[in-house]
Parts: sequence; C-alpha cells; structure tokens
Amino acid sequence: MDDNKVIRQLIRVNLELEGIEVVTAADGAECLEVVHQVRPDLVTLDVVMPRLDGLRTAALLRADPRTRDLPLVVVSACTQHEVESGLDAGVDAFLAKPFEPAELVRLVRQLIVAPRRGGRPGPLGRVPGPGDAEPAAGHAGG
Repeated sequence: MDDNKVIRQLIRVNLELEGIEVVTAADGAECLEVVHQVRPDLVTLDVVMPRLDGLRTAALLRADPRTRDLPLVVVSACTQHEVESGLDAGVDAFLAKPFEPAELVRLVRQLIVAPRRGGRPGPLGRVPGPGDAEPAAGHAGG
C-alpha cells in the first residue's frame, strides 16, 4: 500500500514483470479487507497512508491470528523512529524510497519463499501489492 499512485504503479509493474500477481488497495483500512479476501503471501506498506497508516496496519495484521505470520515490508522514506516503531509492530523488512526496482523484487522473492514466522515454509504465491495501500499481493508462477 502506498498513497502515491506513481509509486504503486512502479511497484506493481516491477513485480508483475517477475511473474508476481499484484493486488492493490487505496489505504490501510482497505488493505486489511483485501488481505482477508485475497490471502496474500506478502504485504508491502507505506508508512504515511490515509485513514490507517502503514505501521498501524502492520500492528493490526500481527495481532490477527490469521495474518500474524504474513511477511510485511515497509517501502517508505522512514525516520529512525518509524523504523523502530515498525520493528515493534512486527515488520519484517524495510526498503527506503527511492528504491531500486531490482532490490524490491529480490526482497519480495526472498520473503515469499522464506520460512514463515511460525516456522512453516511460505509457498510462492499471492503478495498484496502496491495499491494506494499497496498490498503487494503477488502470485508467482500460477
């Protein structure tokens, strides 16, 4: 999720070029709805979002037993305080804006194939992706 349409599109295009299906949302509140409908393998979040910011969205995803192991990546120009708050909320990785598209793809691929927090391997699949609320929802390979 990202409130900047250009950034959302950049994330979407780069992930889709790698065969990752991307689903987007307009803000943190919509992201939560999309995540429960789509059941992604990973979510990307921006910190500054309308209605519900990225760090609060991350905390809500971590508090929900259905999504507590879902990999979360913050793609944002974060302050040190925001990074610390994100780590406290359970964010798995940070990618600073501006970012290299190849780094985004590498990070997403790494997290969707890595063992989940609960210890079970995560299959390649849905990654909520860049919407305004950038769930980087992707589905790699089918």
